[in-house]
Amino acid sequence: MYIDLSGKTALITGATGQLGRVMARTLGNCGADIVIHYHSNEEKAAQLQHEIEALGRTAFAVQADITDFASVLRMKDEIANATIGSVDIVVANAVVQYQWTTVLEQPLEDYASQFGSCVLQSVHLAKAFVPGMIANKYGRMIGINTECAMQNFPGQSAYVAGKRGMDGIYRVLAKEVGEHRITVNQVAPGWTISDRDRENHSERNESYEKSVPLRRRGTDQEIANAVAFLASDLASFITGAYVPVNGGNVMPTI
Repeated sequence: MYIDLSGKTALITGATGQLGRVMARTLGNCGADIVIHYHSNEEKAAQLQHEIEALGRTAFAVQADITDFASVLRMKDEIANATIGSVDIVVANAVVQYQWTTVLEQPLEDYASQFGSCVLQSVHLAKAFVPGMIANKYGRMIGINTECAMQNFPGQSAYVAGKRGMDGIYRVLAKEVGEHRITVNQVAPGWTISDRDRENHSERNESYEKSVPLRRRGTDQEIANAVAFLASDLASFITGAYVPVNGGNVMPTI
């Protein structure tokens, strides 16, 4: 048993980011062709495209503002005009970064940015790409959520609000499109080790690790593995799920 995404095309938003680039490489290694979405890092997108092509896959880099529906529709048209084929798998990974503080001190624009990059991104991607999935009677929508959505710690309010709103969109969408053989799921990483940590030698954090049943932080590759699984036919009967990939640091209950 192995993950085979041959013949599929996956769009990953925020693909040049710390987690996105590993997801792109992983889905490419599983056989998928990759659409590399980026917002501003064109150089990294080009580099990632070369990496995916070196795997023997087709790759296409495209710029878009995922908070702007017109920009997402333009991205859809650019993909359609490329030689990469229709999008079968969408991974909503992009999110606006901002400085966390208390509710009383958090600027209002940060709540707007999280709503745009979590909730509206999810709606924009669904409106743009799910109709094609319906026509093909196949599709995978995968949202990257967070363990913070269950923690609700001080300072997390804008991020949590955006991700909990995103959760609602994904759960409703799962019920609306399931009859078309489209699955809709979320992966919720914990505080994940990425290339930035490796470069800064900051992989360890004992205070955080003590709260995790597995007593360590997860890695970007472990997040990407969960995404690859949900993108595959091995997960064909899983939909509407919020899947924590955080060593048990948060545990959804029944």
